[in-house]
Amino acid sequence: MSTKIEWTDTTWNPTTGCDRISDGCDNCYALTLAKRLKGMGSAKYQNDGDPRTSGPGFGLTIHPDTLNDPYTWKKPRTVFVNSMSDLFHARVPFDFIRQVFDVMEATPQHTYQILTKRPSRLPRLAGKLPWPSNVWMGTSVENQQEAVRRIRDLFSAPAAVHFLSCEPLLGPVDLASAACRGDERGHGLTASAVHAGGCCAAAVRRLDWVIVGGESGLKARPMHPDWARSLRDQCQAADVPFFFKQYGSWAPVGPDEKGCFRHGDREIRRDGYCWPITEPHGAEDGTEVTIRRVGKKAAGRLLDGREHNDMPNHQKVSQPA
Repeated sequence: MSTKIEWTDTTWNPTTGCDRISDGCDNCYALTLAKRLKGMGSAKYQNDGDPRTSGPGFGLTIHPDTLNDPYTWKKPRTVFVNSMSDLFHARVPFDFIRQVFDVMEATPQHTYQILTKRPSRLPRLAGKLPWPSNVWMGTSVENQQEAVRRIRDLFSAPAAVHFLSCEPLLGPVDLASAACRGDERGHGLTASAVHAGGCCAAAVRRLDWVIVGGESGLKARPMHPDWARSLRDQCQAADVPFFFKQYGSWAPVGPDEKGCFRHGDREIRRDGYCWPITEPHGAEDGTEVTIRRVGKKAAGRLLDGREHNDMPNHQKVSQPA
């Protein structure tokens, strides 16, 4: 299926449906879309999920009939695997995961991007799966807590490319302290260690790609631009490709020609605390930014005046996993 996702060509959903497990799932676009598709009568979205964690049309469902799809694509594609689910969901049987990997291995003309919020399954399963060089393995990271939980499990997969999707970005992320092993973190190194060439720098360089984006939609939570800038700077220091996908529904703004802001504008601090504007003022440390809900299209993809569209090094991708 074609897609408007900026960093891929098409989507392929051998499974559909999922369950919310962390803050980044609260306004899940796929859950909302599944409800609409169920109402339209789409056969793949008739299985309802637990209303506490899922929703109408979003129950975890396996679709063996989709396994043949990649064989029918005449031209090479970059494929986001399971844009409407999570291949490593606990209720996806290992045998089916293995079938998906067998298809990817048998179609080396395509590049497959797998993204999971459940990399904790990888240490148990990775050694049982084929890892051809056309398979990229990623995990979603919305804040520091999930970065610590997920990044090191991601590295247990012997994939040609390891990547992060920091979307929706809901707080600052220090890649160095999250990616390092416990003994390395014991040295007290933070993101500054990347710049200083400390032992955590090597852990950050194990990442091959970082995608960053703010949240969009009616209930979107704002992203402080400094969170995105910090990840950009960390990636540049470690020579990791950086892709800025979007600001989301909220964007930083300045006052109008009369020095005024609009009703509905908010201020946000680097720690994520956000409140409606009454009398805008700058924080002593400069961490407050005025933001406005302008919509995804108007907010755009420019970070400090430029697009960031870096992709993983394809020379590396062509090497055996």
